[in-house]
Amino acid sequence: MRANLRLILRPPDRPGIDAVTDPVARRGIVIELVIVGVLTFGFSALSAALSLLEAQLAGGIGNTTIALNPATSDLAALDAIRRLMQATRLFAVAALGAYLLWRAGLLRKVGLGVGPVASDVPPALALAAVIGLPGLALVAVARALGINATLVPADADGLWWRWPLLILLAIGNGAAEEIVVVAYFITRLRQLGLTANGALASSALLRGGYHLYQGIGAGIGNVVMGLVFGRWYQLTNRVWPLVIAHSVMDIVAFVGYALLREHLGWIT
Repeated sequence: MRANLRLILRPPDRPGIDAVTDPVARRGIVIELVIVGVLTFGFSALSAALSLLEAQLAGGIGNTTIALNPATSDLAALDAIRRLMQATRLFAVAALGAYLLWRAGLLRKVGLGVGPVASDVPPALALAAVIGLPGLALVAVARALGINATLVPADADGLWWRWPLLILLAIGNGAAEEIVVVAYFITRLRQLGLTANGALASSALLRGGYHLYQGIGAGIGNVVMGLVFGRWYQLTNRVWPLVIAHSVMDIVAFVGYALLREHLGWIT
């Protein structure tokens, strides 16, 4: 028991992922991190923090309603095209993280050299349950305390074609966030000399940061999710279960809301 606890608190270093000592190479990693952060979730975290501040100054985040997947046009065809574009961008973000790791010769070493396999599904569903079910309770408590916005996960107009697009967006979210925020950022931070716990905390705080537009409760909940997902990755070196788990949670949130919205007033 004590050995397992020690392993969880201090996961072993991954073979082949060593701290970079060459000054030029280190500078290159720092520049790369800044560019990726600005193009992806680092800038999103700053924008989310500003949105939270604006909502607080305007009367409190608890009085705000946020649509997570709002309609982008009154014309159904244009709305569908724009949602496809959103999903494409998410997959491109995931591909960017994977590509940079590949260019660094790290793709296989970070668990992305082989695609998802059947054995990834059971741990993914377990992770989804561990995070998703308590997450619902946290959302309800945060709403009651007025520290979270009212969330509308999906449009509720009953158009059938929205469902596959919502599923595609959910998978895109899972791929982009887990490949970039977990595999890419944790690996690059470890190469800069951060400890396993330091890299984990940085990744988790980043995840919580870009969810702050939903409220303080969402930020805290996503930090916890980041700690659990990040540590699981550090212990197993498998990213795909995280992608699957995240996708499942978002599919349940998006499609489940569209189907059961009349019974979810206690959450939203």
